[in-house]
Amino acid sequence: MGWLRRHDPGLVAVRRAARVTIVACLGFYLSRYVLDNAVMATYALFGAVALGILSQITGDRARRLRTLALMLPVGSVLITLGTLLSVHLATATLGMLVLGFAVSFVGVGGSRLVGIAAGSQLLYILPSFPPYDPGSLGWRLLGFVLAVALLALAEVLLWPEPDPRPYRDRLRAAVASLAVCLDAVADDWAGGGRDRLAAALPAALDASEELRPSRLPPGQTPASASRRDRALTIAAATTRLLIGRAADLTRRDERTGPDLPAATALLREVAGCVAAAGAWLGGTGPLPDTDRMTAALTGFRAVRSATSPDGLPVENLRLGSTALMLAEWATSLVTALRIAAGAPVPPDRTPPEARPGLFWFAHESEPALYWRRVRGHLTPRSVFFQGALRLALALAAARFLAGFFDLSHGFWVLLTILTVLRTTAAETRSTLRPAIIGTTCGALLAAAILVVGFPPLVYAVVLPVVMVVGFSAGPLLGAGAAQALFTLVISMVFAQLSPADWHLAEARLLDVAVGAVVGIAAGLVAWPRGGSGELHRSVAEFLADAAGVVRETVRVVAEGARPGDALPRARRTGLLAETTYALYAAERHPKQGIVDWQATLSAGHHAVRGAETLVRDCPTGRLLSCVGPLDQAAADVAARFEHVALGLARRDRTALTAPTLPPPVLDWPTDLGPDLFHLSDLRVWLDGLRGDLSRVTDAPPLGAPAATASPPRAPSAT
Repeated sequence: MGWLRRHDPGLVAVRRAARVTIVACLGFYLSRYVLDNAVMATYALFGAVALGILSQITGDRARRLRTLALMLPVGSVLITLGTLLSVHLATATLGMLVLGFAVSFVGVGGSRLVGIAAGSQLLYILPSFPPYDPGSLGWRLLGFVLAVALLALAEVLLWPEPDPRPYRDRLRAAVASLAVCLDAVADDWAGGGRDRLAAALPAALDASEELRPSRLPPGQTPASASRRDRALTIAAATTRLLIGRAADLTRRDERTGPDLPAATALLREVAGCVAAAGAWLGGTGPLPDTDRMTAALTGFRAVRSATSPDGLPVENLRLGSTALMLAEWATSLVTALRIAAGAPVPPDRTPPEARPGLFWFAHESEPALYWRRVRGHLTPRSVFFQGALRLALALAAARFLAGFFDLSHGFWVLLTILTVLRTTAAETRSTLRPAIIGTTCGALLAAAILVVGFPPLVYAVVLPVVMVVGFSAGPLLGAGAAQALFTLVISMVFAQLSPADWHLAEARLLDVAVGAVVGIAAGLVAWPRGGSGELHRSVAEFLADAAGVVRETVRVVAEGARPGDALPRARRTGLLAETTYALYAAERHPKQGIVDWQATLSAGHHAVRGAETLVRDCPTGRLLSCVGPLDQAAADVAARFEHVALGLARRDRTALTAPTLPPPVLDWPTDLGPDLFHLSDLRVWLDGLRGDLSRVTDAPPLGAPAATASPPRAPSAT
């Protein structure tokens, strides 16, 4: 029992297996032995397996029940289509191709839909095989409805899974700790020392790490196309950016500048605004608005306009520019939370030529947002498109082979593909060996049992025990044990539906072998690198576009040039890169890569977010006297982005770190009047981007000692 609790804390896997076993067996026995209907029994059992084992229905209890309710009409439609299209091998194969793609691709709408995709596939696969019997459709649907109803009752009555920690609570912890850090930074700027900041920063860094998708349970990432999920994603990204900048400030020992008192006061307002946001997330305060931050920003800019920094080096103005950047991001954080709450939001302040802005989705309808998401991923560059097409081709090929060669129980071929085909060829190969070995062992044991020829009553008594052990084996013992026991389960089920001998186990082994061959072929032919291959390309493209944003922003602010399409293009490629990373994070990666993908994406987002603020709020064309140095600084930062982008595109390990050359030494003017503050804003943005690129990898530079002391690592924003 101690081993079991170590490998399954809280006995979550065992309780889930027991719950699904009770539902499946109750539906099966009621249909088979009480109503004497083998068709209804089959669909009651496999309906429970499809939604209880193959699907990941996540969230709290209310959300799980809503998902089950949603599956009633969806599953009924799939069963109906599978029944009708099984009239001919060609229609069944074509239906498998089209519906296999559609059911998988619909996961682009969010993790909730991804979780039910595999189970939904089985609901079409099962009726798509002979016999063609549309007259039994009513019993098939009745068996499925019985399975869903029993699963819903089990969610309430039988060891219900504990509700996961809400994403909102994770965000609240990060926002609350961020408020403490920002207030400690303000104390430091006021001369109060850094002890409080040093004490508060570790908790903030830990809380920000809890927002990483890799730290979240399946289905908890706000990844759908809805306004709420988009807003929560931006809120989390902004929180991580703010915590990262607070960490950066611990590395700088400076308290200078004519605008330092105003910057300190502004940072106090930022901390108070963030604290109010954390209180609202925790349910202990009202929903904050942006008026407070807007007033503070207006006041700070007025103070700077009335201050002459002439004669001071631009480095002495960094803290004021940093406070301004933090205040802008805090305003974005509050705006995102207001959108997530469904509250009114202020109009978009992004200039028309630079739109759509960060919150472009706030005034779009939900159907329009989902359609935009679907349309944006109908491209071979999308990992969702690649994965859906790969699976659809494999299922259609398997359906054709099973029908053409008249394989007995051919749906096992497609079921094997659902369980072994992964997003990369390497992952698929790694699952094949235990699957084949496990199936072989299970088939041999099943054949021995069937040769003995026990009466059906014996199988009915033993089935629940084997089923609960088999359903628990996957999470606890691995794919081999799960396949072996599932082979026993299927043999015992079909032995109760019709007379069976050892040839049933032989058919199971043959079908699994065919499914494995088709699965490995699909994995090798269609995008074998899965999310990793596309992630390198999409993030490289995002960083290359971010380099264009850097160059264009400096031209717009310094020279008064008209904005081009660099910002909109970078936003589009950034969204695709984010989605690609989300799928990559869901894959199994036995070896940790050297690239910190979230830090890399954060560098691109910082370029886009900072450019939006600068283009919107900085007067343009008033830095002509320092165009030369600014162009050199922008070219240096942009070249670093392009250097990392090229390394990603070529998978060149030696080029994945930013160039180690120091930033160029430039001669900055000191006689610009208040415009010197705007020059400082640009400098802080460019210097921050240069620092972001230093975090894209955890690997030390070539030739550096393997273990060296390093400052606290700032989190990425994604």
